[in-house]
Amino acid sequence: MLARYLKAQLIVLLCGGLVGPIFLVVYFTMGFGDLLAWMLYVGLLITVADVVIAIALANFGAKSSAKNAELEQTGVLALAQITGLTETGTWINNQQVVKVHLHIAGPGFLPFDSEDRVIAHLTRLGNLNARKVVVLVNPTTQEYRIDWERSALVNGLVPAQFTLSEDNRTYDLSGQAGPVMEILQILKANNIPLNQAGDLRSNPVVRQQIQAVVRRAAAQQAPAPQPAAAGGPAPAGT
Repeated sequence: MLARYLKAQLIVLLCGGLVGPIFLVVYFTMGFGDLLAWMLYVGLLITVADVVIAIALANFGAKSSAKNAELEQTGVLALAQITGLTETGTWINNQQVVKVHLHIAGPGFLPFDSEDRVIAHLTRLGNLNARKVVVLVNPTTQEYRIDWERSALVNGLVPAQFTLSEDNRTYDLSGQAGPVMEILQILKANNIPLNQAGDLRSNPVVRQQIQAVVRRAAAQQAPAPQPAAAGGPAPAGT
């Protein structure tokens, strides 16, 4: 929590809050007394506001992290279709904030519609243009969070390649939303984070489940064999 507060305090100071401490330093070092008395009061006011804002930001960050951790632990992984995008007229750090209209459906809860405001920076544009995102949903409260990392995998923005040693082959499922989503749900159900999904030798059951999905997807992706010709040309009469 201390590290979170210090980070928030640094952000506040860099965003203009440094004026308060500067006023206090000037007042106590210049020695002009009544002439600079206003600097004392203004400096104190700004400095106190800096501390209060930093504490509020740290608390908000802590609550947000706890909520995200709870959703990651107990939430349901679902696919949300983007039914619309609306401009909000708001910009943060020269990046537009847009309102995303979602239709969310998944196992364990009834489908529902919702809206979320997101910053449309470059790393998210591909997911927004793909018109679908992965979300973590609390099936009881319908509270949810867009998972941009998993969304990039489902939408083919990040390679989804799986090497099966038994087949001595690497399968590329990039852009195949259904199979990739199924694999993500298997990993989520077994509490396996994405950064540990590359080596499943210690979990043979999960490994077999994922192999089955990969092989099935590869078989569906393979081109169908061309039908043989009905017959050769008729023999010439003699």
